Amino acid sequence: MQSSQKHVFTSHDDTQLAYQHWPAATEKETKKAIILFHRGHEHSGRMAHLVNELDLPEFDFFAWDARGHGESPGLRGDAPSFSACVKDIQYFVQHIESTYNIVPTNIAVIGQSVGAVLAATWVHDYAPKIRALCLASPAFDIKLYVPFAKAGLTVLSKLKGNFFITSYVKANMLTHDAERAKTYDTDPQIAKAISVRMLLGLYAASERVVNDAQNIFVPTQVLSSGSDFVVFRKPQQQFYAKLPHPRKEFHVLDGFYHDTLGEKDRHIAVEKIRRFILQSFAEDYQAPDVLNADKIGTSCATAEQLSSPLPASSIKNLFWNLTKRNLKLGSKFSHGLKIGEDTGYDSGSTLDFVYRNQGESKNILGNIIDQQYLNAIGWRGIRVRKQHIEQLLAKYAKALTKQRKDVRILDIAAGHGRYILDAVNELPTPPKSVLLRDYSQLNVDSGSALIQQRNLENIAQFELGDAFDTASLAKVKPKPNLVIVSGLYELFSDNDLLRQSLSGIHQAMLQGGFLIYTGQIWHPQQEFIARALTSHRQGDAWVMRLRSQAEMDALVEQAGFKKVDQCIDEFGIFTVSVAQKI
Repeated sequence: MQSSQKHVFTSHDDTQLAYQHWPAATEKETKKAIILFHRGHEHSGRMAHLVNELDLPEFDFFAWDARGHGESPGLRGDAPSFSACVKDIQYFVQHIESTYNIVPTNIAVIGQSVGAVLAATWVHDYAPKIRALCLASPAFDIKLYVPFAKAGLTVLSKLKGNFFITSYVKANMLTHDAERAKTYDTDPQIAKAISVRMLLGLYAASERVVNDAQNIFVPTQVLSSGSDFVVFRKPQQQFYAKLPHPRKEFHVLDGFYHDTLGEKDRHIAVEKIRRFILQSFAEDYQAPDVLNADKIGTSCATAEQLSSPLPASSIKNLFWNLTKRNLKLGSKFSHGLKIGEDTGYDSGSTLDFVYRNQGESKNILGNIIDQQYLNAIGWRGIRVRKQHIEQLLAKYAKALTKQRKDVRILDIAAGHGRYILDAVNELPTPPKSVLLRDYSQLNVDSGSALIQQRNLENIAQFELGDAFDTASLAKVKPKPNLVIVSGLYELFSDNDLLRQSLSGIHQAMLQGGFLIYTGQIWHPQQEFIARALTSHRQGDAWVMRLRSQAEMDALVEQAGFKKVDQCIDEFGIFTVSVAQKI
């Protein structure tokens, strides 16, 4: 077997994760790579045989040990969250690009079981421009065999916190290869336990990615083991059916157990993967055509459907009318609901209440309603989004300061400006200037008052401005090198509006500056929001068109920026990305 080199890379929380690298046997001018992601319980060494078996000498191979696996640190079978492991992949790929000069468009990914779900979630959430995705028996739904096991684990986790579950799977249920089964039982680096937070995180991510697979724009091959005792095939088929890329394949490998790539007859699977990867590299990379997703496609059709009135006498219409009446009734007691009913649930005033994150009603019932309202998954995601904006603002302000550049901040739709002023307060080096803009005089007045309260008048100012007026944005003074657009583009379906805004930002921004922009790629309450909540725009229904990360990134790239960083909340709803003016 071709020998490997062992290394570590530093991930998003400064944890050093282990990986192996097999350099290409054949030197080529353009470097290409294949990244291998192992099953749960296992490690990179269990994928090493594929380096020779795939017989692709012109490719560099990489395989990591996920957190809590192999030689990587952490409790065995555990991690801070499933989403933390997905973000680890992003940092691993960035490390490969910067260290080995291999760009994502020359990378193919092979994942097995839990590793396949991690890879699929990464491709969905971060929209990397990779060449091919091969998923072997993705563990979208594990066969737990105990009735109501998932519900029971969810309840227990809330009562007990995190705990560990030992796998019931025996080696002879994974593969017909007797030698591989034997090494599974004797390998000291294999841990049979998995934490409940990782297991429940796996379930949540799987459900989301399967239901939203239409936003994975990468050539994808799915290999399903025909006699799999560990995972169900149905969600694999559902996932495959929704994939939009014309170059996709689904194969059922009759008689195969769950360890698809470690089976006795794995050469059948390996040959399919090899052919798929070679064919994916046979032509130049082509970016997905998503720039007109506001005019045609799934997200457009869904938003259109949600904006259409329901039949007056339908049970569904009666239900949503009752829901709206309940919200109005609740607003008589709850300060939070009253703000939403009066100014719109997507208004700057509502967001300011969500950021304050405390009951503000004058009665006990109202405060109970406030707390339930603030605990909604969307508002929890919004507060995580605020944290991510603060983290990325600090990171890229520091990068500019390191380049000996004055930091000049612009927020084109700041609402009340609380989140941006909170972030500015935490910067070790104060910015040279902070310009906040908003279309609403109410928001400008409230934000100006906040500036005065925090004694920031010497560096910060708030002015009235249209975030979609190209000419107005292009003329802002002083010229910024750190621009924030938070929670704005998600409210507008029309991509032409975003083009106008991004063009103005690009013209205004100093060369080498950074754009921090948010996205909303998925939401579990999309219908509830559309049918029950009102917008700040003359009390219209708040109908959101969800943009895939690929679509949002493509619009930013079209305006002349290059994406360099991204965060996403653990729920998979809100992304915060960074792009640089190039």
